[in-house]
Amino acid sequence: MAATNFKTENNTFRKLLGNGLTYRVPRFQRDYSWTEEEWEDLWQDLLGTLRPDGEPAHYMGYLVLQSSDDRSFDVIDGQQRLTTLSVLVLAVLKGLQRLVDAGQEPENNQRRIDQIRNAYIGYLDPVTLVPRPKLALNRNNDNYYQAYLVPLAHLPTRGLRASEHLLRKAYEWFDRRIGEHVAKASHPGRALAEFVEAASDRLFFTVITVTDELNAYKVFETLNARGVQLSATDLLKNYLFAVLDRQPRDELELRSLEERWEAMVGRLGAESFPDFLRVHWNSRRTYTRQSDLFKTIRSVVKAREQVFRLLREMEEDLDTYLSLSSPETSAWTPTEREHVATLGTFGVRQSFSMLLAARRQLGAVPFEGLLRACVVISLRYNVICGFSTGEQESVYGATALRIAKGEIRCLPDALAALQPVYPADTTFQAAFAEKVIRTTQSRNHKVVRLLLCAIERHLATEVPEPTSDTFTVEHVLPQNPGPGWRGFSDAEAEAMVYRLGNMTLLHRDANSQLGNDDHARKRPVLAASSFALSRRLAAEYADWGPEHVAARQRWLATQAAAIWRIAQFG
Repeated sequence: MAATNFKTENNTFRKLLGNGLTYRVPRFQRDYSWTEEEWEDLWQDLLGTLRPDGEPAHYMGYLVLQSSDDRSFDVIDGQQRLTTLSVLVLAVLKGLQRLVDAGQEPENNQRRIDQIRNAYIGYLDPVTLVPRPKLALNRNNDNYYQAYLVPLAHLPTRGLRASEHLLRKAYEWFDRRIGEHVAKASHPGRALAEFVEAASDRLFFTVITVTDELNAYKVFETLNARGVQLSATDLLKNYLFAVLDRQPRDELELRSLEERWEAMVGRLGAESFPDFLRVHWNSRRTYTRQSDLFKTIRSVVKAREQVFRLLREMEEDLDTYLSLSSPETSAWTPTEREHVATLGTFGVRQSFSMLLAARRQLGAVPFEGLLRACVVISLRYNVICGFSTGEQESVYGATALRIAKGEIRCLPDALAALQPVYPADTTFQAAFAEKVIRTTQSRNHKVVRLLLCAIERHLATEVPEPTSDTFTVEHVLPQNPGPGWRGFSDAEAEAMVYRLGNMTLLHRDANSQLGNDDHARKRPVLAASSFALSRRLAAEYADWGPEHVAARQRWLATQAAAIWRIAQFG
């Protein structure tokens, strides 16, 4: 992003609202949603800065704004915080207004009201009493905010949206808390004014100002990569609504878009909407990187027909995406669910765009075959060889586009397109023979169980499911070897303990009996095991040293190449 397209600075709440600056929550941003839990957190943080021994300031996080003139700003991220602080100030004004009405220092308190209102809320037109606000909320909340909260008017309680009820409750909640805070003050009006002044100087934000939606989206990507979760989803939603809003407005269309959009976001739940959007987009169009996605969508979706086409296509793909992300809830066949669950165990999602295209365009048999191929490729390419995913994603994306265009209509053609990311047997076996997988990590432990169970199934007729709790992964050389393991130096033990050749399967009760015993004591237990892998290990290896671990792992590599293979590739 060019330096001229955004700027970053730290600002206090006072500086944000000073100098005639105004802020607008875009019409189609989410409604106000903070509840008592967030109000309480903010209140306690604020009190922590007001105590004599308290913190000198409280950091409110990132505020992302969009502006072309540095005077009027759209609030891209941070509306909940700005709105709540504004409501808090209005609650202070309400307290001052009560003092005026009660005849307590009416002139001084009225001056305080005017000063605080002008500094933080905006001014009321002296003739019409219409507010000229510093903050405007979205289309669902602004009328209630401007008509009732800003003028300190009587608050209606019926016929309101849920978000308007939350605004009213926030106002009443802070009114009570502020009243309690100044209850014992000898000059309550001065105490209320001091509260606002102190708070405005001790709350500060990191403010990022951008010039357009594209730069805002890039800011979201950068901050999200650093663990600061901002709503790029809302940014895209605002853009789509803006496309409709630029044309002759149809409120039914706007309402339909909002309801359908929120339904999709709700169904995704914990899944990331930007991730779904990218998978969906790449399943139908030329492969686009995450960093270019918003720019690409903005260049393609420019008219109402294109907005609703995008919406329909996303709805069409949503069920498949959710089934790929959570196969246990899908209506797919047991074999399909097993393949998708394996992809989840491997933590591999690069194939999702191609699988979305295949689910739409190909029949059930090609789709199931393609799922299995993705499992095989993921095991070879990602899990064992550890190759970079950049080329892999490009191949999957190109294949997805060919399926979407109808250029690929059958499984053999789809598999042929994937051959560039299918490591050959020699490459795969060489990588497998040296593979180290630390089972101290939960996902790695699941991967090892899956690998060993598949090889066991290759050798025997019956084997428990990889998720069964009746058996465990046994490290022949223990993770914490005792004095009976003098055949391994300390360096060799550290290097060998998490080699796949050092691992086998044992029923839980047998594993717990072995503990850190040496190989001579483990061998009879392994020989009596119901697992073919363990019986074979005991039969072939009277001793256990580094050379035995390596030899067994080479044998395992041969078995793996026979199991995880695509016959079409030879």
